[in-house]
Amino acid sequence: MKIDFSESRSSKAGAIVIGVPEGNRLGPAAASLDKEGGGLIRRAIKSGHFEGKRKQALKIVAPQNVPANQIVLIGLGDAKGLSETECQNLGGEIAGQVNAAKERHGVVLVDRPTGCRLRAPEIAASIAYGAYLSSYRFDKYRKKKNTNGKPSLEQLSLQVKGAAQARRRYEPLAEIAEGVFFTRDLVSEPANVIYPETLAREALKLRRLGVRVEVLDEADMRKLGMGALLGVAQGSVRKPRLVVLRWQGATKRAKDKAPVAFVGKGVTFDSGGISIKPSAHMEDMKWDMGGSAVVLGVLRALAARKARVNAVGVIGLVENMPSGTAQRPGDVVTSMSGQTVEVINTDAEGRLVLADALWYCQNRFKPKVIVDLATLTGAIIVALGAEFAGLFSTDDKLAAKLAKAGEQEGERLWRMPLDDAYDKDIDSDIADMKNVGSGRGAGSSTAAQFVKRYIQDIPWAHIDIAGVTWSNRKKPTVPKGGTGFGVRLLNRFVADNYEGR
Repeated sequence: MKIDFSESRSSKAGAIVIGVPEGNRLGPAAASLDKEGGGLIRRAIKSGHFEGKRKQALKIVAPQNVPANQIVLIGLGDAKGLSETECQNLGGEIAGQVNAAKERHGVVLVDRPTGCRLRAPEIAASIAYGAYLSSYRFDKYRKKKNTNGKPSLEQLSLQVKGAAQARRRYEPLAEIAEGVFFTRDLVSEPANVIYPETLAREALKLRRLGVRVEVLDEADMRKLGMGALLGVAQGSVRKPRLVVLRWQGATKRAKDKAPVAFVGKGVTFDSGGISIKPSAHMEDMKWDMGGSAVVLGVLRALAARKARVNAVGVIGLVENMPSGTAQRPGDVVTSMSGQTVEVINTDAEGRLVLADALWYCQNRFKPKVIVDLATLTGAIIVALGAEFAGLFSTDDKLAAKLAKAGEQEGERLWRMPLDDAYDKDIDSDIADMKNVGSGRGAGSSTAAQFVKRYIQDIPWAHIDIAGVTWSNRKKPTVPKGGTGFGVRLLNRFVADNYEGR
């Protein structure tokens, strides 16, 4: 979808969209259009019982002297509290309304509502960003295109005073959206297309943006002693990979500063191994590499918008399959840290991948802070559903920064407990630890405690994204399917706390 900004209305559009705050007080651009149409908008509001409440919409056939087929009114609610995230959602709703009207070109008249703290260019950029995020579709494998469900909207024009400012503000947002789309694409691909070797190849594409990318193969990891990660991979014909990404965007004065680090779980398909999963919905396990996809999306976004920060990403890529060579329940593996693990359940494999990836990242890069992301446990879905990701952290300040970024971006986190009692529950009788707790309770916390045993003296956060990586229902800026949850959150986290410092 093409996005453009202008000070004045372009030629004839399919639909002209007007945001109306609660109370129906029209802004200057909307009032001008109403006058142009002979008072049609105000009459339609009155007769249509339109109150300007959030999520209200009203379509009007445009009068002959207005250069459009339709006029669409969108309720803004109480405009005083209008935030950037709400404007993004508004953009998604606007795109949905124009698509529902079967129009190809929409023009949004952007006024700054009375009392709104955002300036008109900020509102316009956020609406455009939300509309663009909502335009994502993954339909490359449809031989027969679903024309009934295909979006009609091809161009969205935003008429706003300060169009040049809006355009400048939108440009980095568009790059962040491309990072989100990159993540959504990877998560949506089937496991016969995306597996460790091909996902590593996708990572190499980031080189054109200035990201340094290294790929370690099985022999490299064996030399490093990554027995935990390799144990997961040994049942599959797909060979494992460890991908290392570096973005050196800090100013010359800060080039040698320790980076911010992100580590992702990349299980490209998770059958459960010998502890095999039930067959129902096993196809969903193509997106068990969601954490790695988020790390790739974040690095892409930071590089594309030339973020002034040093950042590294490390992703462990494996396929977890049952076979004659597969890891068995009861096996003991030695991780890169030297700690041994009794593998009680081969379906608790993501934490084994993270163990070696985290240890490698800390030893090599000595980061100032480290955040890992993983579709780690079904237990977090039981606890939080699809509304929040689970946040575990050893550092209250870090947890607060991440939670704030999540609120600002509409990717919410809920702090979950770490505790000595959970840690004791993963003690093993024959090894340093076992990879699951003794019962069914607190599965997300015992998993986080396992990961914590591989964290050295560094602020650390673990984000369990199992419930938010894939969505079965459409939201204003998130279509059904891969969500890209985490890219916007972590980009904001970096921008607000580490960029240019």
